[in-house]
This record gives sequence, C-alpha cells and structure tokens, in this order.
Amino acid sequence: MILYRLRCAKGHEFESWFKDSKTYERQEKKSLIGCAVCGSAKVARAPMAPRLGKGSGKGATQVEAEQPAAAAPAAPSAEQQQMAALARHMPKELREALLKVRAEVEKNCEHVGDKFAEEARKIHYGESDKRGIYGETSEAEAEALADEGIEFGRLPWIPRGN
Repeated sequence: MILYRLRCAKGHEFESWFKDSKTYERQEKKSLIGCAVCGSAKVARAPMAPRLGKGSGKGATQVEAEQPAAAAPAAPSAEQQQMAALARHMPKELREALLKVRAEVEKNCEHVGDKFAEEARKIHYGESDKRGIYGETSEAEAEALADEGIEFGRLPWIPRGN
C-alpha cells in the first residue's frame, strides 16, 4: 500500500491510498480519481515528504509506531472507487445533498458494518431494540430482507473528504 498526497486543478489537497504506484497511474489515466471537495477529475500527485525512519529494534518502522496498522485506513474497495467516480460526475448540488444525508445517517444511526442483514432481522423480529442502523450487505441478503418484509433503504454512499 502507498499513500499519496493529491491536488486537484482547483488546488484542493487530500490523501488517498493505492495498492501500488502502477494502480495510481492506471486510475489517474482513466480519470477514476477525483477531488473529494469539488469532484474535479484533474488530479495530480502533490509534493510530500517521505516518512523514513530507523527500525525500533522490535521490527516496527517509524511509520508503524506513528500509525498502527489497526488505525490505518483501508484501501478503498472497487465499489467505493466506483462511487467516487460517480460522485465526480454528478451535479454539485446533488453531491452536497447526498453528503448531508450521509452526515445525518452517521450522526443518528449505528454503524453495524457487514452485519447489517443480521441486525435488521433482529430488530424486525423484536430480538433487539428498535434503532436506526446502517451498514453493508450483499445483493442476495438485500433481496432476502425484502422477501421477509423487512423495510430498509439503499443510499448512494458518497465519499467525503479524503
């Protein structure tokens, strides 16, 4: 994994993780990388200082000591990259509205991750307290929830910030 600092044509800077430099170059060439602030697809690497350090004697590098692996952001999934590309091409007003919806969901609901279908069932059948939840589920699980009469909604999850 490699972290690049990027800058759009309008001067907004942000960071993004890539599998390797070739992955960045491929995505940049296809205009799949967009500014998280304005959606511009004209993005280039910005200068950044490398994080080099001596080993700590325990096999950890300085980077690992500053940012433990558990805290490091995961590489964006193909679906997240696709959503970022889609967000770059939608009208600014729509993107801003979807970002507001995302903020409200995150503020008022509990993130249950990939356990969404399981938690939705527990709530529906009274095995768990009624509450707002959000997370991810497969297409097959979403169909199964709908078949069981469990109400839920799908939202385009627009990436925010970097």
